[in-house]
Amino acid sequence: MSAGRLRVEWSPGSDTLTGICHCGARRTAQDPAEIWAWLLSHPDHPAPAALEGGVSLG
Repeated sequence: MSAGRLRVEWSPGSDTLTGICHCGARRTAQDPAEIWAWLLSHPDHPAPAALEGGVSLG
């Protein structure tokens, strides 16, 4: 993934969105505003190394 890229992926057939930060951290939610607020809060969310077992926050 290139530096500085933020992504929001939609899960087809659901209202679930997954935000993926350029640092590799992920979060799932149904509210797009919540996902973007979380993405733009970097570095205030945990980095992937801080997540236990690759569990996404959400």
